[in-house]
Amino acid sequence: MRDEYVARINRVVDHIQDHLQEELTLESLARIACFSPYHFHRIFRSIVGEPLHQFIKRVRLERAASHLIWAPQRPITEIALDAGFASPAAFARAFRDRFGMSASEYRTEQESKNGQAMRKPGNAGAQVEMYVDPGAWAPKWRVIMQEKNNEVNVEVKELPERTIAYLRHTGPYQGNAELFGRLFGQLAQWAGPRGLLGPQTQFLSVYHDDPATTEPEKLRLTCALVVPPDTDVQGEIGKSTVLAGRYAVGHFELSTEEFTTAWDTMYADWLPASGYQPDDRPPMELYLNDASQHPEKKHIVEICVPVKPL
Repeated sequence: MRDEYVARINRVVDHIQDHLQEELTLESLARIACFSPYHFHRIFRSIVGEPLHQFIKRVRLERAASHLIWAPQRPITEIALDAGFASPAAFARAFRDRFGMSASEYRTEQESKNGQAMRKPGNAGAQVEMYVDPGAWAPKWRVIMQEKNNEVNVEVKELPERTIAYLRHTGPYQGNAELFGRLFGQLAQWAGPRGLLGPQTQFLSVYHDDPATTEPEKLRLTCALVVPPDTDVQGEIGKSTVLAGRYAVGHFELSTEEFTTAWDTMYADWLPASGYQPDDRPPMELYLNDASQHPEKKHIVEICVPVKPL
């Protein structure tokens, strides 16, 4: 019974994430969950761990804070309205209440922190080189890490919409290989008897929050596999879509300990030199191999960051 409740609340959370710019009323969200508004509010709080209004407000503020960091040239008013706030004044009050400073002060502080991190010993940054692929006549980038002299290839391309079956986790996940193994193991155990596993099965993780702005215990992770659109799901296995659109795709071969560095490469090295900024879709990892079969136990991964022109 609880699995069905979790599945209904997950549908609401998915809707909120995809429609933050819109008005999100208790009544409309209760209809998505198929609960009465009175009972829905209580159920949402018991499963998510915070009241509905507080959850929506927090996610909007954290999205805005993330854009303040990763899109430093973007006007604060534009960021506020895109995050779903009715007015710049409402955003300013809420932002100060949440972070203890104005949005402009927060942006300045984060820029200072990022600059100091890049100047620390061992963080020499990276060299980003753009070139044109003569076959596709499309721009691509080489990101050369100065410390290890590793080369990462990045390209911007259109990715299709994907239907996914998923399990969701809320809480810390960085560096927790056991957690990822358990979630993907549960998905595989569910998918196998339904004929959904094969050589072409695509596994992926979607990250709904920025660890730089969201408290670890509230981070949301979706582990998923791509399924046909008409796939039936029930209980804690949910079904959703990964939106189509333009993504910066970085190709990596990583040990378990190197994932954080790879994400830093995409956001701190490639993004500022690219002419792009992140948009409001969540980023994801696409897994291209079984690391246990790799001679060095490396994960071959594409990190996909949704982008739009700066």
